[in-house]
Amino acid sequence: MAIALKVNGQTHSVDVDVDTPLLWVLRDVLGMTGTKFGCGMALCGACTVHIDGVATRSCITPIDSVGSSNVTTIEAISATTAGAKIQKAWLDREVVQCGYCQSGQIMSAAALLASNPHPNDSEIEAAMSGNICRCGTYVRIRDAIKHAAQST
Repeated sequence: MAIALKVNGQTHSVDVDVDTPLLWVLRDVLGMTGTKFGCGMALCGACTVHIDGVATRSCITPIDSVGSSNVTTIEAISATTAGAKIQKAWLDREVVQCGYCQSGQIMSAAALLASNPHPNDSEIEAAMSGNICRCGTYVRIRDAIKHAAQST
């Protein structure tokens, strides 16, 4: 079935089953491989994208539930103010170790800063709690979010 999908400001027509997860449409149909597959059950956060600015786990989001909403992926997050600040902070604070989870981490952090420009530690922990980093870079992640929040 042909479905119109708005991703990173462009409308795409995709021919997939209506229950196909958004993650697989992004990766396999549209070739946007920045969004990662981790667990397939929305437990790890590697597949996080924004749907109308809200951090959403794309591995469990059926394509027909997206409707006319705007999907933003890691490939375009730097076009947003919060996304650009977070990506710069990630580099400034040398957050990345293996990097596999980082696109999801960045997407969750950008959604947090977009809705709460100056989060405290408990707000950061709550927003990031669904993102798992096997390398344990949590201290650097929190530091980068604080650094981004302080930048103007």
